[in-house]
Amino acid sequence: MITSRTGAAIALSATLVFSAPASAGGFGDFGDLELRAGGVVFVAPKYEGSDEYEVLGFPMIAPSGSGFGDDGVVQFRGPDDLRFRVLNFSGFEAGPLVGYRFDREEDDADRLEGLGDVDGGVVLGGYAAYRLGFVKPFVSYNHAVSGDETGGLLKFGAESVAPVWHGVTAKVAAGATYADDDYMNAFFSVTPAQSANSAAGLGVYDAEAGIKDVFVGFSSDVPLSERWTLMLMGRYAHLVGDAAESPIVESDSQFMAGVGLTYRFGFGR
Repeated sequence: MITSRTGAAIALSATLVFSAPASAGGFGDFGDLELRAGGVVFVAPKYEGSDEYEVLGFPMIAPSGSGFGDDGVVQFRGPDDLRFRVLNFSGFEAGPLVGYRFDREEDDADRLEGLGDVDGGVVLGGYAAYRLGFVKPFVSYNHAVSGDETGGLLKFGAESVAPVWHGVTAKVAAGATYADDDYMNAFFSVTPAQSANSAAGLGVYDAEAGIKDVFVGFSSDVPLSERWTLMLMGRYAHLVGDAAESPIVESDSQFMAGVGLTYRFGFGR
């Protein structure tokens, strides 16, 4: 069965394909275009603040230079952060981003019963980064443009790439996430109506805009052969402030881990 999350991932995969940069032979010359195709499986909380986890999977089709690395035109930082580098000059880079913000259903946990569902949807935004030696500070912003009004997220931090073993490199990132009022109200507040309907008897709670989490993460593309690449990623986020104090939250420690496998191929070869 195709869930809303799997369907969103398929849509992102299609976006990756149609965003492939023109080849040296000119726009539309697929003879020089290489793609990587495969799948990604990851474990993530059932909802933000949950202490239970679920396994999700989706297909991936992208230009061969894309992935978790930072040298491609298309860069994957997560389901809500698929970056397209359109500016690249003297260490500075910037461009738009697209992604999907997952939904939250009231049957994801007993304490959510009676609160109603929060519909996920597509997010749009942009990012900028500047390389300072081996460290690259970054800032990104995404805002919901479909589904329920769940506002915007501003992420900021720094990334660094380091060699690991036999030509394999890993990217390490750390930072924080600022959420606006709409986001905090959608995912962490409890309105008087929701409180009255809450099966768990949750009280009214007004979560205000602010820093909602701090995070660290790593990712790596591991070449297994000339064609096959193993993708690894992990992330830990710690909810803080009004997000951590929300009665909806079961755990302020949020982990995510993923693994993927892709095959590189070209057209007309």
